[in-house]
Amino acid sequence: MKFFDRAAVAPVLENGLQELELTLDARQHEQLLDYLALLFKWNSVYNLTSVRDPLQMVTQHLLDTLAAVPAFAGATHVLDVGAGGGLPGIVLAIARPDMQVSLIDTVHKKTAFLKQVKAELELANVTVYTSKVQELEVARKFDVITSRAFADLSDFVNWSGHLLAEDGQFIALKGVAPPDEQERLPAQWKVSQLQPLRVPGLNAERHLVFIRKSGQTE
Repeated sequence: MKFFDRAAVAPVLENGLQELELTLDARQHEQLLDYLALLFKWNSVYNLTSVRDPLQMVTQHLLDTLAAVPAFAGATHVLDVGAGGGLPGIVLAIARPDMQVSLIDTVHKKTAFLKQVKAELELANVTVYTSKVQELEVARKFDVITSRAFADLSDFVNWSGHLLAEDGQFIALKGVAPPDEQERLPAQWKVSQLQPLRVPGLNAERHLVFIRKSGQTE
């Protein structure tokens, strides 16, 4: 598909949401489609994702992230590290308007896109930072820090651990479950849970990796 055909894309999203048993209202549906349309449009200039077909974008980006939404059930204040084109942060913010979502990336063109998405979709629960996560300082720490295909798990926790609340956790969205990355985690961190995800229409491995401080009760 060379152009964004909303009428063709919408049913794929709707069917995927039904398979995931995820209930979103009409406005959230429209916001997800609006976000995808913006991603498709900006991608031609800014190269935000290697996936260029809108139908594949629904599966590999929207549904891939939406499958992880239940894992954030108890979260209220989330940071998406290396947010890129807004995955998972923007999708989480749409699916969970009650949750505050901050997105951080070092690349100005990517954060410019994220700010445009925030404005056009009127996402009052979104904050965008252009910075290295190692240098970010916030008044209120995050109860969940997440990333999608961002970095080695040890780098992920080392770079952003100072931003995690005392009883918080990391949730990394990964493809294949990475045993070597788990082994390289610093001693003070441990994988508390490894959860396989089933993404409608996607024949590939997906996992959530939950990481907490060693000795921390879940």
